[in-house]
Amino acid sequence: MLIDFHVHVSRSEHERPWVLEFLDSQFDGDLWAVVDRVLTPTAIRPFLQEHGIDWAVGLAEDSPATVGSTPHDYVANLCAQANALPDPPTGPRGRLIPFASLNPYIVNDLGHELERLVKERGFRGIKAYPVYQLHYMNDIRMYPLYAKAQELGIPMLVHTGSSVFKGARIKYGDPLHLDDVAIDFPGLTILMAHSGRPFWYEQAFWMARQHKNVYMELSGLPGKKLLEYFPELERLADKIVYGSDWPGNPYLRRNVDAILNLPLKDETKEKILWRNAAQILGVDVRG
Repeated sequence: MLIDFHVHVSRSEHERPWVLEFLDSQFDGDLWAVVDRVLTPTAIRPFLQEHGIDWAVGLAEDSPATVGSTPHDYVANLCAQANALPDPPTGPRGRLIPFASLNPYIVNDLGHELERLVKERGFRGIKAYPVYQLHYMNDIRMYPLYAKAQELGIPMLVHTGSSVFKGARIKYGDPLHLDDVAIDFPGLTILMAHSGRPFWYEQAFWMARQHKNVYMELSGLPGKKLLEYFPELERLADKIVYGSDWPGNPYLRRNVDAILNLPLKDETKEKILWRNAAQILGVDVRG
């Protein structure tokens, strides 16, 4: 089993020029030709299956001032149409779970819009982009969003830590801003994408240890260095989730293989790579 909690499904037309240029520089070849070819209803599931992924969280985005906007209708349709395709002989693998993105500078009634997206378009979680949408996570304007997510029982993935993209403001990425949120919304499952990379690894680890509803998510971190960043990682085996950050990390298997090669218990590796995510997402798993 493998669950990828962090897959960007943005096509090239959804991204700002500087995002296209940077990501292309990280890949040996034409990355965006690959991305645009893969991100169709008929191609995305075979691509995920090829890399051994059973479930992937597909992310919408609404950050036009900094990185771009990936529309909810596009994400909902991509996921629904891909999931409706016949399963391969190996079983129902490569399925997508859509996560919404709501910008408080664009959407006034955050709770109402989240409920609409969940009930009418099938979204099963939300991704917050504070460093790109330029707000603190404990800003009171965001509380209606958290209240609705808690009421609906859906998880929230949050960008924490740094970004290389033009216009991003890193001060908004400190995981400690989630301390208020975790306390005020104890029924809301919060995952810290990138686990505070690179300034706030200790803060992210402390937050996951302190709060029952807070998890670390590993996207964007080199798997081979996880024990360097988090020497006591195994103590939090139940609170860590794998994500790739594709196409920001264009090589989907590299970090998976690195995690499998770490000197960790097999049970810990299973929890990181799929068990914890399956419980959070409420998805079925293969035997």
